[in-house]
Amino acid sequence: MNKSRPTQLKRQRERAQAEKRQQKTLRRQDTKSRRPDTPRGPGFEDPDIAGIKPGPQPSPYADFPGFADEVAEDDETTDKEP
Repeated sequence: MNKSRPTQLKRQRERAQAEKRQQKTLRRQDTKSRRPDTPRGPGFEDPDIAGIKPGPQPSPYADFPGFADEVAEDDETTDKEP
């Protein structure tokens, strides 16, 4: 009778693990079905970064009068070695 007890415990553990796996699979499917169907193909562009190209970006302040002159003067003074 001692040998049957550990086997029963093992079966209970295995059943619990199988049930957990099944619940996890159902949760994943539910989450997947709730997600919006957004096209993620090669033409997809994230709206947050739309229009941004790799490399240095133009200054957003370039349209303000006198700002470009100040930036150019600052660049000239910082390029000189002490």
